Amino acid sequence: MDEPSMTSSPAAAPGPPTPPTPLAELLAREELGLRRIAGPADADLLWVHTSEMADPYPYLLGGELLLSAGVLLTDPDHYVGRLVEAGAAALGFGVRPVHETVPRALIEACDRYGLPLLEVPPETPFTTIARAVWRLMAEARHRELRRVTRAQQALATAAARPDPVPAVLHQLATQLGGRAVLLTARGQEVHAAGRRPDPEAAGALSRLARVVARERPGSPSSATDTHGGTHLSAYALGGGEGLVLALATRQRESGDHTVAGIAVVLLSLLAAPHQGADAAGRSAALVRMLLGASPAEVAPLLGPTGPWTVIHARRTDGAPADTLTAGALGASLGTALVDAERGAGEAVRVLLGPGPEADRIAARPTPRPGWTLGASAPTAVTALAAADAVAARALAHARATCAPLTVDAPTGGLAALVPPEQAAAHARALLAPLTAPLADTLRCWLSLHGSWDRTAVALGVHRNTVRQRIGRCGELLAVDLDDMDVRTELWFALRQT
Repeated sequence: MDEPSMTSSPAAAPGPPTPPTPLAELLAREELGLRRIAGPADADLLWVHTSEMADPYPYLLGGELLLSAGVLLTDPDHYVGRLVEAGAAALGFGVRPVHETVPRALIEACDRYGLPLLEVPPETPFTTIARAVWRLMAEARHRELRRVTRAQQALATAAARPDPVPAVLHQLATQLGGRAVLLTARGQEVHAAGRRPDPEAAGALSRLARVVARERPGSPSSATDTHGGTHLSAYALGGGEGLVLALATRQRESGDHTVAGIAVVLLSLLAAPHQGADAAGRSAALVRMLLGASPAEVAPLLGPTGPWTVIHARRTDGAPADTLTAGALGASLGTALVDAERGAGEAVRVLLGPGPEADRIAARPTPRPGWTLGASAPTAVTALAAADAVAARALAHARATCAPLTVDAPTGGLAALVPPEQAAAHARALLAPLTAPLADTLRCWLSLHGSWDRTAVALGVHRNTVRQRIGRCGELLAVDLDDMDVRTELWFALRQT
């Protein structure tokens, strides 16, 4: 098998992206005995992959520390070239029993292509290296989550001050260590905080802000750039009459986009000139959730407690959806609760409250021209997080099957006869050997009737990766996935998670 020996579990959790692990941190772990013998010293590791294939290119996603003992190594130059082409971050070569030393030709090829090469001593198992990388990534993610949480609390507190807009900008500039500016569509400063960048960078920031000012349909909701070592970003505000939040920072951490997104939500609410009673209640609910309130506590502010339907949507033509286009989709569905501020390439999320449109979508799927939709079954407000994940899976299924809309149906039939608590306990025990990525792949593959190609499309991976993961699932579960009884039981279990 050619499977990643360890991926970063925290990357699948909600929140900011997991920061990459610097190669230097891994090399600093003296107990591993790793030694860099070729290539540059700097590299960022996203995960670890072990392969003894002559050409592992089809199984690489980019950013891997690839570990190999060189079992099938015959042409080092071609091998390293393919690794670099696939985006591998570094190569770890284990000496003995196949090779007594790292081949000289491999060292020269890594120097020539600029790929860091690590010598792995025979006493260090590859799994130990994988665990070390995972541990470093988990620690980095924990630090980033704590930083983002502190920033979220500080921004929400600033929003409650008598001068909320300047206070939020000041706190944002402090948290990101840069300049935060609120600009009009014409580039005029409304409020600003933090150290002003040099004139050229300030001019570039104003030009970037005009890109997202939404003076015409099709403008992006956010944009980023770099000017002379200064990182620039701009975000259009949802309710601010063409207002733009612009940022200039010297560094760009993995959680900065999340922190900026929180500020965008708060500033959009604060800049909205008028709100009806319903909108005001929902805005209050949002602010309270940012301050740490649970969905159950804010449910009264949302009006009726259910049912609510979560929809994930993508443009059928693959084009990114700006806020105006996403708002039009929400209007066609009868709701103003639309989240399109998630970055390029991500789905628009729509929340439908109780009403005939939500019931009609659940009962009879109605396509929306130009969109591919995935919808959850109607659910209570306290279960929206789970419904959000279900809608994401429904959208992936719809895209893989070229269907305009897929709706996740509630459990019924024979499955409904099993008490939910017993079903969930059985599912946890049965699926315990699987990691989250493997379980997600198995769920998608079963939902698409074992189609390798459609599953690859839905997950955005190579079809060989799907085969590899499904094979791994069969091994870990010790079952024959060609057996229909096995598939049925697994599908029932996966529906409980």
